[in-house]
Amino acid sequence: MTAFRFACSVLCLAAALSPAAAAPAGKPAAPGRIVVDLSAGKPANTFRPDEAFGGGVDGMGRDDVDLVLTPHNIAAMREGGLRKLTYRLRTELGNEAWHWNEEGTWSDPARAQGYWTSSDDPAKPVLISHGYNLPRRGNTIDQANNLGYSRLDDGDPETFWKTNPYLDSRYTHAPARPQWAIVDLGGEKPVDAARIQWADPYAVDYDVQYWVGSDDYDPAGRWATFPAGAVRGATGGDVTLKLSPQPVKTRFLRLMLRKASGTAPAGSTDVRDGLGYAVREVAFGTLDPAGRLRDVVRHGKSKETQSVMHVSSTDPWHRAVDKDLDLEQAGLDRIFRGGLTSGLPMLTPVPAFYDTPENAAAEIRFLKRRGYKVEQVEIGEEPDGQYGSPEDYAEIYLQVADAVHAVDPAIKLGGPSFQSGFADVWMEREDDRSWTRRFVRFLKDRGRLGDFNFFSFEHYPFDDICGRIDQKLIRQTTLMADLFKRLDDDGVPRDIPWIIAEYGFSAYSGRAMSELPSALLNADIVGQFMTLGGDATYLFGYTPNVPINQHQPCAGYGNMMLWQADENGQAKWKMPAYYGARMMTGEWAQPGDGVHALYPAASNLRDAKGQVLVTAYAAHRPDGRWALMIVNRDKDRAHPVRIDFKGAAGPLGGLTGPLEVFQYSGAQYAWKDAGPQSRPARSLPPEHRTLKGGAALDLPAYSLTIVRGAGPAAPGG
Repeated sequence: MTAFRFACSVLCLAAALSPAAAAPAGKPAAPGRIVVDLSAGKPANTFRPDEAFGGGVDGMGRDDVDLVLTPHNIAAMREGGLRKLTYRLRTELGNEAWHWNEEGTWSDPARAQGYWTSSDDPAKPVLISHGYNLPRRGNTIDQANNLGYSRLDDGDPETFWKTNPYLDSRYTHAPARPQWAIVDLGGEKPVDAARIQWADPYAVDYDVQYWVGSDDYDPAGRWATFPAGAVRGATGGDVTLKLSPQPVKTRFLRLMLRKASGTAPAGSTDVRDGLGYAVREVAFGTLDPAGRLRDVVRHGKSKETQSVMHVSSTDPWHRAVDKDLDLEQAGLDRIFRGGLTSGLPMLTPVPAFYDTPENAAAEIRFLKRRGYKVEQVEIGEEPDGQYGSPEDYAEIYLQVADAVHAVDPAIKLGGPSFQSGFADVWMEREDDRSWTRRFVRFLKDRGRLGDFNFFSFEHYPFDDICGRIDQKLIRQTTLMADLFKRLDDDGVPRDIPWIIAEYGFSAYSGRAMSELPSALLNADIVGQFMTLGGDATYLFGYTPNVPINQHQPCAGYGNMMLWQADENGQAKWKMPAYYGARMMTGEWAQPGDGVHALYPAASNLRDAKGQVLVTAYAAHRPDGRWALMIVNRDKDRAHPVRIDFKGAAGPLGGLTGPLEVFQYSGAQYAWKDAGPQSRPARSLPPEHRTLKGGAALDLPAYSLTIVRGAGPAAPGG
């Protein structure tokens, strides 16, 4: 796909139009204007529908894969017209290793433990797979089921946290960077001492530090080493350290591990056992006159009973008994043979942070042997949400890249599938907090930017989905424009594809996701992203689901879903996201693989604050017709509009008829708000009508409209 990315485009065109004054209540409004700008002489971007529009299949809970991926549900999902598929890797979010095939080998087969590699030539079809908990886990919190806990403060001296051995110089072929563990005390507590119970390998050199800052997001915050916190030449064991003559009040503490012993547990035969650092238990507090530590760290085997720990990395070592039946991934054979990929290459993940490069390479060999289409491989998922540093992720990325390219050098590699395009690092390094810039710079410094073939991120613009949803719709387009500027500033290459690997209202479910604004938001996200130069978008909520509330009681019940499921998990009610997807893929775009040209378009319809109420995205289709996708974000007022074109020399006229109009609004859809029993009260297809060329187009309040017709010749398209 050829993309011409303009720094201004839509926003500049909107600013150039005179705002239309709102009509007094009860009086008809004068038609507003939507102007399609052809003055650049070339499109802002081009796209093919079979490459640009997709949906995602994620990991699921116990027994959910069989429940959800039925022939009925798959057929319903495909009706949305989102032909491309991305496979989301929930094991990465859950701090778990992925047995993408349950057939395979252990590095310690006699005890069914160690480092796992799935078989690339299984005897049976791979229909389901699972994540495996990591018994050397360091993080208390994860981004999946969040049922695990850290071994650093679980109260059990027989367990331990260990860092990832693949970050050792043996594998990186570069000096090893420090590893670290952070404890959150939950509030400021006095600390002048620490007790550390080391395992093998232990730290020879390390620092004990405290956070100086108003909170963990304080831009002026910094780490300070305790007066006696710089330890050199340590020999492991259980040690109690007097860190300071007087207690320091702080909420956050850090062990910064700088040099490893290289020692392995007795009887070890795997070199990885002796690489990195291992700690059994930590305690912090104050020493009483008798030299006893008054521990302010909470110890327990759950996130509710232990102090929260964040660590730089975790060893992917595990055992057969660590299988997590509550985290299922659909088997790769099931995905490719079940019709979900539409015969197109799938955006395919390989594990990274909590797995091994060998297992990633075996997955690609398996897919190649099966004859499945794989062109783009996403390495890991949401590393910015796993508390690790971008440099450590980059080290793993390069090792996985080498392993995958040893199987197939033609595969395009990318990621990191950020949990948010605005990716920052906090409490880790103070001189540069941009996760993205540091990752890109690391690859450049290693001379490996050529292994970064596409950039992916997730776009859930709002954690808070209470309050004025119409204002959030308006704010989203500003956020997207700001995001492109930020990514440019961070140095993300412009000559590689940019992909939204997941998009939707929020990472937390609520009512807005099941009401009309969900279709409007999705249209704005895709239309704006593609016009600004994006290459592909994948809708989250592709599979049928049910209303839930995850985060805020005021958000109510709803979910990201094309279809709401019945009590048996089967697609029953068509949601706004479904009709929005159908309008985008079947009416705005011409289905198939034809090249569409996008041109900037903007309206002069604004509210009293000057905020743009109506957005528009203009595509010139392979059939020669113009199609505009128009979003009226005004929840209270309908707006008539006229569509005009302008070129470098001035006005070019409007759309000529007959005009085909497809319109979706409150006339077609209503949501019955009834808690967990919420469902559509009305769910009808978009209205379809024909207008004469040049006629004003009425945009109902809170509506999505597609209008098609003839118009000026498309320059450069």
